[in-house]
Amino acid sequence: MSDLDAVRDWLDQQVPELMRAHRVPGASWAVLRADEVVEGAAGVLNLATGVEATTDSVFQIGSATKLWTASLVLQLADEGLLDLDAPVREVLPEFAVGDREATERITPRQLLEHTAGFEGDIFTDTGVGDDALEKYVAELHDVPQLFPPGERFSYNNAGYCVLGRVVEVLRGTTYDAALHERLAAPLGLTHVATSALEAILHRAAVGHVEAEPGGSLQRAPVWAMPRSNAPAGAMLSMTARDLVAFARMHLDDGHAPDGTRVLAAGTPERMWAHAVDLPALGLMGTSWGLGFERFDTPTGLLVGHDGTTIGQHAFLRMVPGAGVAVALLTNGGDVVSFYREVVGHVLGMLTDVRLPDLPAPPQDPETVDASRYLGTYSASVFDLTVSQDDDGRIWLDLVPKGDYVELGGQAERTELVHYGDDMLIPVDADRGMYMPHAFVGDDGAGHALYLHLGRAVRRAGV
Repeated sequence: MSDLDAVRDWLDQQVPELMRAHRVPGASWAVLRADEVVEGAAGVLNLATGVEATTDSVFQIGSATKLWTASLVLQLADEGLLDLDAPVREVLPEFAVGDREATERITPRQLLEHTAGFEGDIFTDTGVGDDALEKYVAELHDVPQLFPPGERFSYNNAGYCVLGRVVEVLRGTTYDAALHERLAAPLGLTHVATSALEAILHRAAVGHVEAEPGGSLQRAPVWAMPRSNAPAGAMLSMTARDLVAFARMHLDDGHAPDGTRVLAAGTPERMWAHAVDLPALGLMGTSWGLGFERFDTPTGLLVGHDGTTIGQHAFLRMVPGAGVAVALLTNGGDVVSFYREVVGHVLGMLTDVRLPDLPAPPQDPETVDASRYLGTYSASVFDLTVSQDDDGRIWLDLVPKGDYVELGGQAERTELVHYGDDMLIPVDADRGMYMPHAFVGDDGAGHALYLHLGRAVRRAGV
């Protein structure tokens, strides 16, 4: 029996039990090593209908779409049609954010690296027409600039929508058509859907969310987010097999299986090469490349991307040095714990690379003076207020606003404890995760300028 056969047998035997343990309704997976693939599926696509998940079922991949958008952008650079270090306005003269100087400086490279500096969680619905991205970019003119372009990492969905519009303008077609023509077709992919109208032609998963924290799972109220956010991860769905086929192209230095060159020689490696560091958040990569999330682990480099939409969650991990890729697609439940058990075990069977440990609060946290952290940090979709009571306990109050309210966001109160230098961490897990809260920068009066949660949320009024 080969190692890959052993992986297939383990997945077939263990994944259904792990799904029950972690309340995952349906899942699909695929594992690539060199030019061999094993795949499988279990559970149901929709708790309301009971339709079974199969290997031909399509799941939304969420923000893993950003790797596809980045690949489309790098194709343009490969062909000499786009300068990654020239201002975006050379391609999109209409592009503007709230800061005029930043508007003139922001480059495609900074958008790819999440260092452009403007607020990125903008989910404006500009309709379902082919002009959705064009209209979306026009709506960014008042978006606040959090820091100068290139200064630091702050995950930016809106930036990838701008990149999607760059693709449309330079290719003279829609983002959806460019993705099919420039990636799916040359890779021979058969189950890639860029919209609900395409997904319905396949066995399509729907997301599931908790009716209340810790409560039962129910079908998500809508299938997808707005089309305007498609390049950032609002719509794209596919099979796990097609997702690892995309990964294989990157591992094969840009070649499709039939020898067709999809990316120029060396471009995939440049995409996952180190570009910018992150705060030590634990739940995200340690650094980022041109689209790729990087995990610089003691056992080796792991690259990929996660994706979350409304009740659907995707994970793609690649070990470049071993030619291995693992895709896991799910539609609800405790997906992080499920992912760690499944993907962690597979990587252990095929490579020397291990998943990094997850952050967790200390058993006996020390009481600290939180004065540097206190105050309100404000974004378009929520306000975050940090306070400390008379007993020295630290609290974070989240108040949703704007698009987040329409997406079902609710007010939350979380207790935080000391985790490290300028870092706090929740006492209680959220969906199996403890997200460290990093406080960075200085407002000039001894207070943190940003609360960093992967996104830099700026102190209100500064």
